[in-house]
Amino acid sequence: MAAKSKPKSKSLPLTSEVAAPAGKGSYAFISLGCPKNLVDSERMLGKLAQDGYALQPDADGADVVVVNTCGFIEPARQESLGVIREMLALKKAGRVGSVVVAGCMAERQREVLLEQVPEVDQIVGVFGREEITEVVDRAVAHITEQRSVFRPAPVRALEDTARLRITPRHYAYLKISEGCDRLCTYCAIPKMRGKHVTKPIEEVLKEARELAADGVRELIIVAQDTTYYGMDLYGKVRLAELLREMDQLDGIEWIRILYAYPEHIGDDLLETLGGAKKIIPYLDMPLQHINDRMLRRMIRRVDRAATETLLAKLRAAWPNLAMRTTFIVGFPGETEAEYEELKQFVADQKFERVGVFPYSLEPGTPAEKMDGHLPEEVKQARVAGIMEVQQRIAFDFAQRQIGTEQTVLIDGPDPEFVNHSRGRTTADSPDIDCEVRVKGKNLKSGDFVTAKITAADGYDLVGKAIGSAW
Repeated sequence: MAAKSKPKSKSLPLTSEVAAPAGKGSYAFISLGCPKNLVDSERMLGKLAQDGYALQPDADGADVVVVNTCGFIEPARQESLGVIREMLALKKAGRVGSVVVAGCMAERQREVLLEQVPEVDQIVGVFGREEITEVVDRAVAHITEQRSVFRPAPVRALEDTARLRITPRHYAYLKISEGCDRLCTYCAIPKMRGKHVTKPIEEVLKEARELAADGVRELIIVAQDTTYYGMDLYGKVRLAELLREMDQLDGIEWIRILYAYPEHIGDDLLETLGGAKKIIPYLDMPLQHINDRMLRRMIRRVDRAATETLLAKLRAAWPNLAMRTTFIVGFPGETEAEYEELKQFVADQKFERVGVFPYSLEPGTPAEKMDGHLPEEVKQARVAGIMEVQQRIAFDFAQRQIGTEQTVLIDGPDPEFVNHSRGRTTADSPDIDCEVRVKGKNLKSGDFVTAKITAADGYDLVGKAIGSAW
């Protein structure tokens, strides 16, 4: 589940601005959902480019549009349906040739899609992505005999090489495993993504080197369950070993870790994180709740005492750590006292980055059948209550950065201020966290600069470039 400190669009740009030479036809691509879905999108973009399809910057006039959907929760599915209908309207108007639907919603609700948007030309599930060129070929040729491609979850993680990246050149997401073995009662990801499958260490390093050669300076590690890495393939968790290897990679300056569950963070990993050169002090660790009864109902396999012990160890082992976490409020049966316990925990821990989400009832999950489902207005009020607490913490954190010198990775020019750029500190993951507005001439995307922080603007920072970071 994506986590946000402040509202930002979940959707990525309509298409990459990189276009392949015209060959078999033109296509547009819309990628929705999480960074893991983005990696799938980039793999499909790469395959289509290699096959001779020309990517264009918007859907209007394309021979085919591919929509890679998100199916995690109902709001995401509604967003996906809205985009599909928008593309079908262009098709009906003669401005788009065909529409292909891919990804998690296609995997989870193929029958629903065929019923609600029957005008879709082709549907391809999560693990049919390697056949995207054949799917698009059929869509362009208006072949209707085979309208859907679904494949079983692989027993070996798919390679994510030869990607045409949507992200700016200087950062990229690196998926180290697929699927999830957890049984969280609110979550349908295992039904969409299958069981946990580890990508071998040598394959991860190969992909990382390919990305570094393509100009990537910040690698962002993603998986459904990052800290479970290696268990299925090697019989034990081996994230620490993988990270030690990655810490030696040439060309990479920052390594950021997302989706780290607390259960498998042991002393070996703590030592690796605290002593690494390139693994930046940032950890995204979804906790979801802190009350023991709620954690049991969610089947989170951890309790409050173990969580608090781990948080203390992380802070002690990893200087200047910026912690990001997410919480679910309004889970079935959550009492006012249990909610208040969570709110006080957030106030006490002072996480640098927090996202809070109302429980979303997901069909087919164990939580659907639990008693004590709460009204939507109660859930929304609980979200607002915790975010009010967290806003004060985040604003205070930003204020405390004033006067410090920070390493900032420049993402691009600021659209509102001349001679300013937008960038991020180590505490900020792209799209979900905060930004720094940096004053300085001749700053380019991918530059690391030292910035003197001069002000805070709510969640964000304002600074002045005083030199190169190294």
